[in-house]
Amino acid sequence: MATEHDQETLVSAAMMERKGVWRPGKVSPPITDSDIRRWAIAVHWPEEPPAIFWDAEYAAETRWGTIIAPPDFNPFAWPVTSPRAAKPKSGSSEGAKDRSSKGRRGMNGGQVDTYGVPMRAGEVISARNRLRDWDERETRLGQTLFTYTETEWRNQDDELVKRRVSTGIRY
Repeated sequence: MATEHDQETLVSAAMMERKGVWRPGKVSPPITDSDIRRWAIAVHWPEEPPAIFWDAEYAAETRWGTIIAPPDFNPFAWPVTSPRAAKPKSGSSEGAKDRSSKGRRGMNGGQVDTYGVPMRAGEVISARNRLRDWDERETRLGQTLFTYTETEWRNQDDELVKRRVSTGIRY
């Protein structure tokens, strides 16, 4: 595909079709107090986590009135049974990618998280994502495509819990 300046582009027709379109997401199992406590202990280890994440009596006196999850809590982190994809046989080139051609090399460009309401026990979180936008330009790596993928988490009341914008870089 060529741009108006007759320069090749890494933007595909499929990307143009997907831009801004929310993809079907996933739904977490209900969050439990135990999930929150275990996460907080693991994240803060070996220090004691803040009481708002584990002490029901303390949490009852806060503006939240209950234990809340740390902002980085992931209700999708627990294993869930799902069908496994068939793996290519040893020595097979099936599924192998040619990373030497233009646009096949890539790296993680980071992410930015914005937090909304905290997650609480009993809540069910829905996640969805979309290709939000891209920026293509010439860099020292050659023609480079920066893609911005947006992931949104909402609770059962449709309140925003978290928004993440991830940057992917291909060249």
